[in-house]
Amino acid sequence: MPTLVAEIADFTSALTLHTLPPPVVEKARSCILNAFGMGLNGLDTPYATVAREAAIATDGEVRDGATLFGDGRKTTIGAACLANSALFHGRAQEDSCGAAHFGTVMIPMLAAMLEVKRYPLDRLIPALVAGYEAGGLLEIAFAGRTTPAGFRSTATYGVIAAAAAAARLTGCDAKVTAAALANAVSFTGGVLQSFADGTDEWRYQPGIVARNGMAAAALAQAGSVSAPHALEGKVGFARSFAGVEAPRDLAASLGAEWATLRVTFKPYPVCAFNQTPVTAALKLRETLGGALPQGVRVRMNPYETGYAGMDAVGPFNSISGTLMSIPFCIATTLVHGAPDMKRMTTYDDPSVAELVGRTTLIADSSVPTLCAVIEADTAEGVRVQEQRMTPADYAFSRDGVSTMLRRIGAEQGVAPAAFDRIEAFVDRLPGGDVADAIGAFALAR
Repeated sequence: MPTLVAEIADFTSALTLHTLPPPVVEKARSCILNAFGMGLNGLDTPYATVAREAAIATDGEVRDGATLFGDGRKTTIGAACLANSALFHGRAQEDSCGAAHFGTVMIPMLAAMLEVKRYPLDRLIPALVAGYEAGGLLEIAFAGRTTPAGFRSTATYGVIAAAAAAARLTGCDAKVTAAALANAVSFTGGVLQSFADGTDEWRYQPGIVARNGMAAAALAQAGSVSAPHALEGKVGFARSFAGVEAPRDLAASLGAEWATLRVTFKPYPVCAFNQTPVTAALKLRETLGGALPQGVRVRMNPYETGYAGMDAVGPFNSISGTLMSIPFCIATTLVHGAPDMKRMTTYDDPSVAELVGRTTLIADSSVPTLCAVIEADTAEGVRVQEQRMTPADYAFSRDGVSTMLRRIGAEQGVAPAAFDRIEAFVDRLPGGDVADAIGAFALAR
């Protein structure tokens, strides 16, 4: 009987543009557009600058290497992953597959590999889908246990996604891909304490994850001997990280239930779990006519309220803290309207701080994930805003992604020509050249 890594590898290694369903191909295009577009919109965030300096310090400049977006210098593929992933993660508006942000791991990695190694561009979308399917399969199966244990899904499942994507881009067969996935299991990890402390390590996790996933695939290609039972073994991933047995039929859904189609996008620069509370708060603000409530109670699923940093009430001194805090996100929305980077980085607003102090977060298992109930105490009584959302509500079409990117770009002063360049690149796939997308960063200002 084949092992789980073998079953996943059989599926992902066989993906081609011709075998992928058209809706999956179109969703992958939307993911590529969102990733590059949010990179353009994040050029003034500080994390890529830090990561670029670290990348050059460790790997140096490399002639004919991979481009550092927003900088123009070239370095190794791995160092470019570190820097460019931090850029794509800068606004925290990358795509989400469950609690994992695979796009910010895979898309900078695949772009760097394509730029330097010149793999056929028709492998880009199959490679990206391979990563979403491998990582998404495991994330939906185990994140309900690994997240409460303190492991961040982007790091925990992202290495496996990156290994699957790198193996597919480089043309690995099923046997080598299975070894790459097994290697990735041994290289996975990444905890959530950064969110609880309001610090920035999580910004750099995707780049490290991409490097590890790429190394997992390279080692497999070089002939590594890798654990066939890496996922279901008695000290494999499922038991070690999730504390459960891996379902024997786990891979049966591959090709029937596409994780790629579950990928969502973020309209606001806040945590994925805060998108719905912000949406609810905007509607509540309309009904209140701008008046502030005397008190606020927020009911959300325990999976979300228990995530590191979600219950933070300040004082805040970084956006890493504010974007995670449910009370802050709701308070700043009720006070000022839709949150933008300026509001999320204003830490001393007395009206917001006061309302944060009057906001109570309640874990309520009767509220589904991606939903929120806000109860606001007013002079006229309690106003209730119940917001029921599903992943489909955030699974924007490519046109929807474009509209969102350009709206944010107008706020950030990004030249429309840069978005034109990215959209033309996505439209032409599998034709064109990855240099077309990379060149958009030179047009941004």
